Amino acid sequence: MTRQRETVEVDPVLFRAVYDSPAALPGQHRWVTPEHDVRRIEKLLGMPPTSIGAPLWVSGDEPDCPKCGRRQTWLDIISSALKGVHDKAMIAIVILGDRKYVNTEVPDGIAGVHCVDCHTPIEGLRSFKCHNWAYAFEALEAVRERMANGVSRPAS
Repeated sequence: MTRQRETVEVDPVLFRAVYDSPAALPGQHRWVTPEHDVRRIEKLLGMPPTSIGAPLWVSGDEPDCPKCGRRQTWLDIISSALKGVHDKAMIAIVILGDRKYVNTEVPDGIAGVHCVDCHTPIEGLRSFKCHNWAYAFEALEAVRERMANGVSRPAS
């Protein structure tokens, strides 16, 4: 007996748990960027503290730097991208905006990533994604404006 496909409404918490899950990302390992690296990303981009509230997922075959052993995260990807690939504002839009982006580079992985601490090339990262739920467009504009003006704390 075959069961027909059914679409049902689910609790938003369950939806987010499934949708934000890294289970579908390629690579042997999947992990989320730790809070301390998220705060470093904000500082690197010139964002006000706690601007980023979304989970920043990463996947790959080797989660740790082969030289220093540091867990590779969005911090490594962003710090590498700022060296001539993307500008700070574009990265802020990807992280804080309402559009959802998923990068999947299989089998070659994400090119040009280096460990933020020891600068060793990282070749085992496969994908990264961010889902920032309900970040207000006006709030994004305010963050971008503060970034452009070099202000790294929220306006009073």
